[in-house]
Amino acid sequence: MARQPTDMQTHPDPLAPQSTPGDHICKGPRERVRGFEVFINDRSNFHILHKDIFCRRIYHFEALRPDPVILDCGSNIGMSILYFKHIYPTARITAFEPDPSILPYLRENITRNGLTDVRIVEAALCGSDQTQTLYSDGKYGSSLLASEDLESALECKRYTIPCVRLCDYLTAPVDFLKMNIEGVEWEVLADSSNRLSNVNAMVIEYHHLPGLPRTLHKILALLDHLGFDYLINDFDAETNPYSQPPFRLHIDSRYYLLVYARRKDGPGHDRR
Repeated sequence: MARQPTDMQTHPDPLAPQSTPGDHICKGPRERVRGFEVFINDRSNFHILHKDIFCRRIYHFEALRPDPVILDCGSNIGMSILYFKHIYPTARITAFEPDPSILPYLRENITRNGLTDVRIVEAALCGSDQTQTLYSDGKYGSSLLASEDLESALECKRYTIPCVRLCDYLTAPVDFLKMNIEGVEWEVLADSSNRLSNVNAMVIEYHHLPGLPRTLHKILALLDHLGFDYLINDFDAETNPYSQPPFRLHIDSRYYLLVYARRKDGPGHDRR
């Protein structure tokens, strides 16, 4: 197990990927972001993450306490965690990332920047505790669902990884839930429906990709049923060119949507 700060833990499941001393050291390119040193695995991925997270602030939220509880579902290399720590240095974060090829960058970006109160769960989120196949491009498109993009990618790797249920992490109030889990968002949200009321606000990235089920209507209906108000955003033309006019839909259409939701009866909802 790699050395980590005492408050940074990995999921204890014996099936979770295990690291060995020194294997978290990343010898790739580095960037500086708001005083953080960021080890990156792909420059185009870093550019999009930086633009969306730090410049457009897609995961910004207003907490009512200095140490909000945050669930970061699909942490990738940790850019969202760096942003949360930039705005709330004492935030308590649980980070979910299953991809063995990306985890070293996540660990390094947390350790090198001295971040505390960050727990890494080295597992995927799904609707049951089990092992599944993860399809990985080693950059940003890892998924439990074999979309046509991943199946056809020559560099796609397959890993057998453990899964955990989000509902097991919703037993106490959560200030903010960020979800970018590449197509299994409906499965995870539906499985957690009896505890989602413990979440005050969330941002869900919905994936409309070839070969994946269409579940946006189910997600919105669930949020409405549980008493959440919501709005939908389609990023921008660079991140999401296929959602821009002139509009067209066909079997190979692909686009991404951000669903921001907040409990109507949650703390601070009536603030302007």
